[in-house]
Parts: sequence; C-alpha cells; structure tokens
Amino acid sequence: MQHAVGAPLPPPERSGWAAAQGGHQAQSPHSPPHHPSAPHAHPAPSHPGVAPHPAPQVHHPAPQGPPPSPPAPGWAAGGMPPHPGPPHPPQQTPAHPGPPRDTTAHVQLPPVGIPAAPPAEAGTGTATLAVLLIGPAGAGKTTVARHWAQRRRVPTAHISLDDVREWVCSGFADPQSGWNEHSEAQYRLARRTCGFAARNFLANGISCILDDAVFPDRPVVGLGGWKRHVGPGLLPVVLLPGLEIVLERNAERSGNRRLSDEEVASIHGRMAGWYGSGLPIIDNSKYDVETTARVLDEVLARSIASPPSW
Repeated sequence: MQHAVGAPLPPPERSGWAAAQGGHQAQSPHSPPHHPSAPHAHPAPSHPGVAPHPAPQVHHPAPQGPPPSPPAPGWAAGGMPPHPGPPHPPQQTPAHPGPPRDTTAHVQLPPVGIPAAPPAEAGTGTATLAVLLIGPAGAGKTTVARHWAQRRRVPTAHISLDDVREWVCSGFADPQSGWNEHSEAQYRLARRTCGFAARNFLANGISCILDDAVFPDRPVVGLGGWKRHVGPGLLPVVLLPGLEIVLERNAERSGNRRLSDEEVASIHGRMAGWYGSGLPIIDNSKYDVETTARVLDEVLARSIASPPSW
C-alpha cells in the first residue's frame, strides 16, 4: 500500500501471541484491529491422554503512536500543493523619496517647525510684585491698575479698596456724608482685608496691584498702614494728572463714586504733597490708558532696581 507523501505512517503493532511467544511478527495493515478484551484463538498442540489447557489471556493496552507531523511548508494537509494565485506586480520604489510627514487619517499635516524665541523681557517682566497705585478721585488709578494687571505675562490680581469698602451693603458709611468714626472704622477694615488678600496672592506666586486715595498729610490713612498689612516689599506709585483732567473724569462718574467739584479740587490739592516725598509720580494728563500702563511698568522696573525710601 502506498501512502501519500507527507501523511504519517501507521505505527507497528504486536499481537498478544507474538508478544507471549517472543515473536517479532508485525501486524499487517490489512488485518482487523486488535481488541485487548478478545484474545486470539490458536490451536494448542495435541498430546495423547492430556487434556488441553486453555491459553492464558494477556491484555495489552492499545499502542499509542507518535503525533502526526505537520505538513511541509507550502503544502496542504492532504498532501496537495496549494493552488497558485496570480503573480503580484512588483512594488515600485520612488527614485527620490522625500522625508516622512505626519499624517492623521488621510489629512496631511505640515511639518512642525522650531518655535520662535520669546521676545526679550522689558519692564517688570515676570517678577512677582505688590504695587500700591495712589491718586485722587478721577485720576484713573482703578482703570490703569486693572489694565496693567490684565496685560502682564504672569498671573496678577487687581484689588480696589473702594470695591472692598462697598462690600458692606447695609450700614455702609459713605465718605460723602462726612468722615467720621464709622467711615474710618470701615476704611481700616477694608484696608486690612485688602492687605490679607494681597499677602495670600503673593504667597501663591501671584502679583497684585492695589489702588487707594492715600493722603500724604494724614497718617491714619497713610502709607504706614499699607506697609504694615502688605509687607515691606510694597512698591507705591502716585498717579497725579492735572486738576482739569480730574474734574472731567469725575463728571463722567455716577452714584456714590461721583464727588462734588469742591471735594475733587480739595483732594487734588492735598495730593500735591507727594511731590518731594521720594515716591515716583506719573502725570498722565496727556496719556491714554495703554500708555499710562506702559509708563507705570517702566517706573516699577526702576523701583525694583532702586527701591524708593518711604
């Protein structure tokens, strides 16, 4: 019998009688399968006068053949080669391949360039500062302080003392009604609150700018309280435009922020006492908000290099 190429050959088997007699006859592949429970019957030799003895039954387990070997590469399990498919066309390689580009799905992305160097720092740069902007009503200190804080490249907070004072809704002591013990107590409370907020911002790496109408001739509302509540690193700057500019800006106000012309003129005259104090003074009579904020940043940069004595 011929076996297919690549198919495993049947293992040889030994019969029970051949194993008992020591024979070496191999079982033919055409012989019926061997069952251990059914012994083979062989004729026993005949001797006169001796009764034949039955042959001993020998049970052999069914032999376990080796596992079938896998088919050769390129051949099927049945020994037949696979059906050849159509030849694949050779892949053409471009003569001058370009540099690989990043792709997302089917959309080509442009190559990533080198980021441009950041511009050189000017003014205060990224320094952490505590600034006190001083000026009379109508000087534009609140508007300039907010604009300067918004244009910095580092986190900067703006704290307005007038806004904090107006947190008191019921029982607010309006300074327009006269400066008395109640208005002074609420002012001191607002200044302590602003100082606490400034120290908290500075402790977390956030600069801050505060604005207040600090009078040079009144120690009760002077620089000493701000220095005590914020810290010795506080940088004060005075914003003092001309009287006519202050009167025009005050006329555009409404509510309790608008003062009478007499009050505005009186406050402006008292602010003139800052001349000769050693503090930097900015006359923003002819400056817009953007220019004033830029000049303020330059003045602060000089104050960092040479702090004023106050």
